[in-house]
Amino acid sequence: MSDRLNRCEASDFTRAEEFCVPSRSRVFRGQRVMKGSSRYNGGGSTGNVLETSIDSSPPDSRPHFKRYAGSRSAHRPFRSLVNLSSNKSARSSMDQLDFDTSRSVDVSNQMFRDSFATLNDFRLNGHMCDLELKLGTRSFACHKVVLSCTSGYFRGMFASQMKETRAPSVELHDLDHKAVDLLLQFAYTGRITLNIDNVQQVLDAASFLQFDLVVQSCSDFMKQQLHPSNCIEMRKFAEQHGRTDLQELADSYISDHFNEVVDCDEFFTISAQHLADIIGNDDLNVDSEIQVYQAVMRWVKHDDIEKRKQTLAPLLAKVKLPLLPASYLTQEVEVDDLIHADMECRDYVDEAKSYQLSVAGLTLSKDPTIGWCLVGAVQLVAAYLILRLIGSCCPHTVVAFDWLILLQGVLFCVGGRGASGDPFCSIECYNFRSDKWFTIAEMSIRRRHVGVVSSEGKLYAIGGHDGDEHLSSCEVFDPVTNRWNCIAPMRTLRRGLAVAALSNALYAIGGLDDTSCFDSVERYDPSVDSWSPVAPMNVPRGGVGVAVLKNCIYAIGGNDGSSSLSSCERYDPILNKWVMIAPMNKRRAGAGVAVLHGRLYAAGGFDDNFPLESAEVYDCETNQWIYVTSMGSPRGGVGVAQLGGYLFAVGGHDGTNYLNSVEAYDPIKDSWSLVAGVNTCRAGAGMTSSDIPLKIIKARRIEASY
Repeated sequence: MSDRLNRCEASDFTRAEEFCVPSRSRVFRGQRVMKGSSRYNGGGSTGNVLETSIDSSPPDSRPHFKRYAGSRSAHRPFRSLVNLSSNKSARSSMDQLDFDTSRSVDVSNQMFRDSFATLNDFRLNGHMCDLELKLGTRSFACHKVVLSCTSGYFRGMFASQMKETRAPSVELHDLDHKAVDLLLQFAYTGRITLNIDNVQQVLDAASFLQFDLVVQSCSDFMKQQLHPSNCIEMRKFAEQHGRTDLQELADSYISDHFNEVVDCDEFFTISAQHLADIIGNDDLNVDSEIQVYQAVMRWVKHDDIEKRKQTLAPLLAKVKLPLLPASYLTQEVEVDDLIHADMECRDYVDEAKSYQLSVAGLTLSKDPTIGWCLVGAVQLVAAYLILRLIGSCCPHTVVAFDWLILLQGVLFCVGGRGASGDPFCSIECYNFRSDKWFTIAEMSIRRRHVGVVSSEGKLYAIGGHDGDEHLSSCEVFDPVTNRWNCIAPMRTLRRGLAVAALSNALYAIGGLDDTSCFDSVERYDPSVDSWSPVAPMNVPRGGVGVAVLKNCIYAIGGNDGSSSLSSCERYDPILNKWVMIAPMNKRRAGAGVAVLHGRLYAAGGFDDNFPLESAEVYDCETNQWIYVTSMGSPRGGVGVAQLGGYLFAVGGHDGTNYLNSVEAYDPIKDSWSLVAGVNTCRAGAGMTSSDIPLKIIKARRIEASY
């Protein structure tokens, strides 16, 4: 019905006794409309006036009105019909009406839609068009003013003194006519249909004609379509059109899906320079450098070998040849015809062999606190330092290294708070190979002074404070699904707790609320998703640090509600009993605690209100604490964890500012050095290391951004 009303002339209503007021104010020929309405002048009956408020209700609920000529109706649900003849008394009676005649109603959105729908009808019917776009044998009628509103190209053309300003037609070259047709539809309707078959042509035309909104929409659409079979072509296209966001995302996708990409035909169309950039990236996600070497050789030998072999030496320079197994280096690489025929390539192989021989006399430690595995790229200096560490641990066992090895795993910095005081739900992850931090999926709840631990390939966040209240809630991050899921809550609301993982169970230890510090401990069994109490500590400890050493849990320092503590105790899960051990040299609450090479370290923390830069190490054989070199900055509320034979102290508060700096402790040199800082200044964050493979975390993170 409303569609019919929108098309009718005023004469239609002279034959109708009853009609429905449309959802938008409509004024018909022969009628004058009061405030807030539009006016059309035309033929038809005169002297009758319709005045109404705008009604945005659904069609079936719109009020109905009788039509009158010079009189009022006894049946009138709204004061909407009045007679505005020359009679003064009638006008006077109108002045006495008790409704607000100055009501303002915003119908701009609907008005714009209707107006542009009408303009689009004009375009499709060639009505009042003042421009013709020509693409070869095809032409499109349109309106200059509409194109000027949506296209920077046409706006600049028609606003200048160019000859096209007055010309009835404009000729376009090298654009897809279907893409231009879609852009015209967008100019008039604000909508465009993109698919994998037309998006490149549309982006090409939109970039040239400067339809900025369409360009961004095309870029967003292409990001969602990234796949090993199209990422290289998409990257080329993004580079050609200056879409750096799409180009960078494609590069990240290629690095994270390298093995899948090299199995696609598109890989062999890549340029030598682009291939060099990819394999030279320290974030390249591979299990072994063999995969990198094989990809290079497949690319070189695939097509036009005489031309491509000229690029072999520069490409081989990007391959971390010392990370190849010695047997593979001599039996596969060295004897390859292309490499054997190139002197520069032979030099690279000889250098790799020499390096492997130089470290072959170092020794191997089977340190139970470190998980070692074969990985891809690592700087030679870092490898050398790690091998030094191995050699220092077991000086009598000599092993020839067939593979260079590096620690598997990552660091997680979870939650905490910054200068605003608001807790964070963000998580930062440290890439040891590239010395960079990146974010992963956020927790469902903001948490400061949260307990964090990694167990069985998952990351747990326990309790804390969300800025409004203490928490008993808990959640777990699964890197395979890239999701946080809630688990059973603890029995006690607590912040400033610490969490340890031992024998497939989690232990939530100590903590505090607004009134007291806790000595209680809860044990979580993941197999039944439940918490149960175990033996309490001997001392209440809020802001406690914990670590696992030789199948026991150590609770270090904290605050008992009145002062910071130097006391420490050890829990035996078999006996379900806590015993006191030697106290630290310094009182510490909110210290970072971790185990490295069978020794327990405590760094930073607060001595009551004073942040500390000192650090000390506990030897369980002698039951003694010894100072080590202090950190470069005082760090209260610091997070500490071990990775790659180093301790990492992350963030904290120095007494004045929240910190984002990170220091790494080398136990061989007994020294701290700055490494890449976290992206956000934070203290009271949960800190842990994990053996979750970095490639899984990074792959899921990249996929989540597409």
